[in-house]
Formats: sequence, C-alpha cells, structure tokens
Amino acid sequence: MTTQPDSLKWRVLIGSFLSYTFDALDILVLIIALPTIQESLHISASQAGLMVTATLLGVGVSSLVMGTLADTLGRKKALLASLVAFGGLTMAIAAASDWKQILVLRFFAGLGLGGVWGIVAAHVHETWPAQQRGRATAFVLSAFSAGSGLAALLAAGLLQAYGWRTLFFISGALVVVPVLYVALRVPESDAWLARRHRQPERADTRPLLAIAQLFGPGLARRTLLGSAASALALTAYWGTMTWIPTFLVKHHGLSSTTMASLIAVMNVGAFIGYNLFGWLADRLGKRPMVIVSLVGSGLMLPVYIWVADSTLLLLLGPVYAFFLSFVGLFGSYFAELYPTHLRASGAGFCFNTGRGLSAFSPILLGSLASSAGLSLSLGFCGVLFLLAAVAIRWLPAQAQGAGDPEPLPAADRV
Repeated sequence: MTTQPDSLKWRVLIGSFLSYTFDALDILVLIIALPTIQESLHISASQAGLMVTATLLGVGVSSLVMGTLADTLGRKKALLASLVAFGGLTMAIAAASDWKQILVLRFFAGLGLGGVWGIVAAHVHETWPAQQRGRATAFVLSAFSAGSGLAALLAAGLLQAYGWRTLFFISGALVVVPVLYVALRVPESDAWLARRHRQPERADTRPLLAIAQLFGPGLARRTLLGSAASALALTAYWGTMTWIPTFLVKHHGLSSTTMASLIAVMNVGAFIGYNLFGWLADRLGKRPMVIVSLVGSGLMLPVYIWVADSTLLLLLGPVYAFFLSFVGLFGSYFAELYPTHLRASGAGFCFNTGRGLSAFSPILLGSLASSAGLSLSLGFCGVLFLLAAVAIRWLPAQAQGAGDPEPLPAADRV
C-alpha cells in the first residue's frame, strides 16, 4: 500500500512526538519521585542518585544496541522495541522490593529510552523535505518539555495520594499510546527500505561492526567531535537542571512551590526556543544555529545565576531555557552527518555518548559545589557550553551522508 508523501511525513512527525513525550515522562518521573522513594525504601541520597546515574548509563549504552537495530531492522521496528522495553520496565518498578532492583531495571530501561532519540531523528530526517527537516526534528524533540509537564501532572495527582509504585505503573502503562499509534499509523522509512533493497547484506550487520564503521575513514572525525560536543553540552545541561532547583531554594530563599513554578515557566521558554531555532536552522543552516544556541546558553547561565531579584529570575529563566535548543538541533544536524545505513547508529552514538557521560555530572558538580560553592560550579557549566560550541565549529557545515549517494526520501519526490 502506498502512502502519500504529506500523509507519511505527518504520521511520522506525530508518532515521533508522542514517542519522545513518553520518553521524557519516564525519565522525569524518576527524578520527581526520588525523594519519596528514598524515604520509602530508607536509602541514602547517594543510593537514590545512583538510580538516575544507572538510567543515563543505560541511555549511553543504547547506541550500541538500539541504533544498530534501527539501521538493520528498520526505524519502525526499533522504535516499537524501544517503547515496549522502557514502558514494560517502568511498570516493573512498581513491584521492586529494594533499591538495587530499581537500579537494574532503570539501567535496562535506559537502553530503550536512549534508543528513541536516535531513531526519531533519523526517521524524521528521511521523511521530511530537506528544507523542513530542522524545524520538524526540533518540534519532535521539543516533546521533552511536554513530557516533563505530563510527568509533573501525573506526580501531582498520584504520588501523594497513591504512592510512587502506582505512579511508575501508570507511567509505564501509558506508553501503550505511542506504541499503538506507531504500530498502526507510522510507515517505515522509504530511504531505509531503498537502501535495504539495494544492499540486503546490511541486514546482518552486528552492533560492534556498525560502531567500527563510525570510526572508519571519513566518519571518525565527525563521530569524535560530535560525541565530544554532546558530552560537554549535556554534562552542562544535566548538571544545571539537577542543581538549579536547589540553588533557587538555598541561595534565593524561594519556597519549593515558587521554585516549581519557575521551573515550569522555564519549560515554556525551552519549548518556544526549540521550535524557533528549528525554523531558523532551515533558513540559516543547522550548524550556525547549534553554535548560537550553545553560545547563548553559555553566556546566559552565569547571568541567570548571579541575578538577585526574584522578578528577574522569573523573567530570565525562560530566556536561559530558550537557548537550550541545541538538544533539538543536534537531532537534525547529527542525522545529516551520516549515510542512511549508519544514520540512527551515528546520530544516536554521538548524542547518547554525551548522555552516558553526563550521568556523572550531578555528582561532579556536587563535589565542586562543596569546595567552591554552588554558584561557581553552575557558572563552570557555562564554560562547558562554550567548549561544545568550539567542537561543533570544527564539524562540517553541511554533510551529505559522508559521500554516500542516497535516494530522495518520499517527501522530496513530489
């Protein structure tokens, strides 16, 4: 059955947005429920923090598994496998009897969580016209803000009244929404199908062989610089997202309710930034907009940290979050650095390597804060954003799949 190009691209967009929304929901639910879990299981703060670290480590390893699966078995099958994996494992947390079981479950859930990013980035890239890919990918990845909001709503309604086990069970069960939509409405990528038909031997590519190709001639520099940029930027991102709430409460004397309101407003700024930067990327180029986003983050962070007035905190919070759009821009930019048969593996490897390494950023920043103060440690993250911009500057302005000739995606054949 043939799918019309416009129908195809919108189905992929909706399915990808839904998938990444619940990906974000799963990640944020743990962070929100962490204090309650700590009290319920009588564990230390460091033991509770290891659950977040285990999740991000699983995400880091995911590019070895799910990215390769997407490049060998198809975008749709790999996306469904990722969704079912982290949805089922999140539900299983409801039955965990101790924190070590949660630790193991979160690591394996991380494999599915990390897989979604690279898969949707590749699928959108191959489905939408070249002149619209930046905004389409940025819109899909702005779903992280939507997932964060949904996690907060679920936690507000369930955590205190029904407990953290119910929260995890329902959060995992809700993943059936994107699973059904992707299974019934989202088609496989035409570009991937064409490549599979032309080179069927790619189907038995092994994960380690696929990763080896990312470090082969013509791709090694891109993979190394992309991974370095991602690691620097995401270390700064997760470090600030972890400690800014504490900073607002301890250094500015805000109540937990006011702090939560400020974080919610910041998410609005992030959602606007994702989509505006995506639109600009299609007009001015993806790499320049990634650099502007990173430089803006690096310069705005110390400004935000050193503001003393509560009103200015409310106004500048969304401005700082607005520049964090590089997370969405990475999707479209990294995807075009690799050929079709390595696109999900390559884009996912660069991004998820950064996510894996960033697992240690809350611990590192906490240690730095103990010796140098929280303000200085958060300001240091601004330097990491700027260094990430330098790494991106050394990457190609525009790549065509590393010289790999590809058929036009269906959306381009109008």
